[in-house]
Amino acid sequence: MTGRRLILVLVLMFGLAAQAGAGVPVIVQISGLRNITSVAGSLGATVLDGIPDSNVYLLDVPVPIPPFLASLLGIQWQEINSGVTLPNIGQLGVFQVISGTAPDWYKYQPTWQIMHTQEALSYSRGAGVIVADLNSRVDATHPSLAGHLTGGYDFVSGKRSGYGVLNQSSSGFMDQSSSGFMDQSSTGFMDQSSTGFMDTLGLPLASGNPAYSHGTLCAGVLAAIAPDSAIMPLRVFDDNGQTNLFTIAKAIRYAVQNGAQVLNMSFGTLTDSSAIRGSINYALAMNVTL
Repeated sequence: MTGRRLILVLVLMFGLAAQAGAGVPVIVQISGLRNITSVAGSLGATVLDGIPDSNVYLLDVPVPIPPFLASLLGIQWQEINSGVTLPNIGQLGVFQVISGTAPDWYKYQPTWQIMHTQEALSYSRGAGVIVADLNSRVDATHPSLAGHLTGGYDFVSGKRSGYGVLNQSSSGFMDQSSSGFMDQSSTGFMDQSSTGFMDTLGLPLASGNPAYSHGTLCAGVLAAIAPDSAIMPLRVFDDNGQTNLFTIAKAIRYAVQNGAQVLNMSFGTLTDSSAIRGSINYALAMNVTL
């Protein structure tokens, strides 16, 4: 059978599979000589998203792409778009302080003194530096963050409908099994409740602006460690602490392309992701600190 005839047979098989059930979310990088529309058409796939200024795309394919077919179509690598979650730090509670207390009172706590954070400020306060934080939603009305935030981006609300993520489990951080092609658990549900949170002055937050624990927490740390820097909040995790490999890879490139000199990523994954590695190498090549 000739190569052309083989491709036609495989395309027919993909078409039949597409009618049989839900597709598989796959991240691919294609050769610069190929067109993603043509590649997707050959696979009977849907292009869900792409990372600007790269050849990396998120596809919904009927079935996993056989390696030999991927090679014929100019796909340089592929991986399942598996889920990623924030560390399970538990429910953060309410801590009230006396009215009139400075919003950044927390930087004088004992643990911060052990780390000599205040002494470090004599070396640098981060002036002129943009720090991008890939995280959950940040409470921009929190008094500790006043004057510290610069323009960011919400990758959650801006996500296209039908976005493909495989098997986002809520079971236990660090539980991403590497056994089995389709068994990449997304690990570690984080219970970010929007109820009952209060600001550092003990005042209820305005309706519609809940304090989402992990994102607001990390931004507060950055504001104390580098008070003269500008924090770029990038929302990549939803209100349940869930995201995926493709969104992280896309956000890293966005941060670099929008002037971030430092990227803070307070999360982890056991998945050896080509998409994330590629974005990190891109950031390093642009002299960004991660």
